[in-house]
Amino acid sequence: MTGTDPIKTMDEGRMQTWQWLAVGMTIALNALDGFDVLSISFASPGIAKEWGVDQGTLGWVLSMELLGMAIGSVLLGGVADKYGRRPTILGCLVAMTLGMWFAGHADSVTELLIWRLITGLGIGGMLAAINATAAEFSNARWRSVAMSLMVIGYPIGGVTGGLVVQQLLADGSWRDIFAFGAYATAACIPLTWFLIPETPAFLDRKRPPGALEKINKTFRRFGHAAVSGFSPETEETAKQSVADIFKPAMLATTVLITFAYFAHITSFYFIIKWIPQIVVDMGYEPRAAAGILTWANVGGAVGGAAFGFIAMRVGLKLLTMITLVGTSILIVWFGQGADDLTRLAITVAVVGFFTNSAIVGLYTLFAKVFPTHVRATGTGFAIGVGRGGAALAPVLAGYLFLAGYGLQTVAIFMGMGSLLGAVALLLLKVRETD
Repeated sequence: MTGTDPIKTMDEGRMQTWQWLAVGMTIALNALDGFDVLSISFASPGIAKEWGVDQGTLGWVLSMELLGMAIGSVLLGGVADKYGRRPTILGCLVAMTLGMWFAGHADSVTELLIWRLITGLGIGGMLAAINATAAEFSNARWRSVAMSLMVIGYPIGGVTGGLVVQQLLADGSWRDIFAFGAYATAACIPLTWFLIPETPAFLDRKRPPGALEKINKTFRRFGHAAVSGFSPETEETAKQSVADIFKPAMLATTVLITFAYFAHITSFYFIIKWIPQIVVDMGYEPRAAAGILTWANVGGAVGGAAFGFIAMRVGLKLLTMITLVGTSILIVWFGQGADDLTRLAITVAVVGFFTNSAIVGLYTLFAKVFPTHVRATGTGFAIGVGRGGAALAPVLAGYLFLAGYGLQTVAIFMGMGSLLGAVALLLLKVRETD
């Protein structure tokens, strides 16, 4: 028995075990992102102490992989749409492994910045590819849930990493954090090779030699009926290109969703990057700082999961806007500080709940507003611009602190990004895409 075409087969078929395993692998890959990005936050107190860097320089150290992410997302998102999700992910994992390993062996700030830039390049490209992969390995019914699960891999990686880092810092140094990250990333390369084939949606659109055979091989693994041909191609689809995100029909969508992500991620990375140093400045040990950052990710994981279920009953755009406004309010609340670690942990967990819920909403919106042929390109562009701008967030906060502004003032200023993101979504028209 044969199916209709690859897109309908995936959209209308049941979610099978191998499909969930492929989605599960994207969760693990996003967890690597969570740990890799947070590793420099975990390591920053040790770096500052060993090399005697000031807060302004530390801001650049905290931001460098975000700059790499920006470049990687913009450039490699297009690669994923042109050459495939699978090879892009595998190549990015290699870059991340090398970046993490050599960052742990850096002898100067300059050397560390170079390797963090390379790590960021890998993370940025991988993010664009796995966002498209999770969407394209899911059926229509479970796509939003699959996207939510993929996104909460980030705080899961942060939580797991936080627990590991606390043990590493007990007997080791900040360099051990990067070594652990390199080993974990390297382990994901063979798993990705085995669990993530090329997506049928990509093969159906690009149609390279042997594409139909590859699609049916994947469908046999997934337990779906084989297909005898590709999905219908119209004159409009034949003219599609990755440059469509900048053409009049999609330009407003691209600008608004990109700005919303840029604005929110600026607020998000102020919290993620500065929590450890802020806690140490309050007089606590670096191990305690790692523990507080772990609670931010616990809240983030819970918030991401809750968002997926609530979104089944509340409109995606509306729910995302609510979480963005909540994030802005809670960052201002965080700026009041806390007298003890328990209260600080609770505060940070609630902040994490809202910040990551908004991330889930924005990533799911990427998959909805960008059609298949530009899904990785559009996502990569939004992530690239967003995280490129976010690279300025730790630097800006660092110089604000250096200028003598208190935590409350800095938190008010940095928390406005999420509020601006909500305004951008208010203007965004969301429609279902292929």
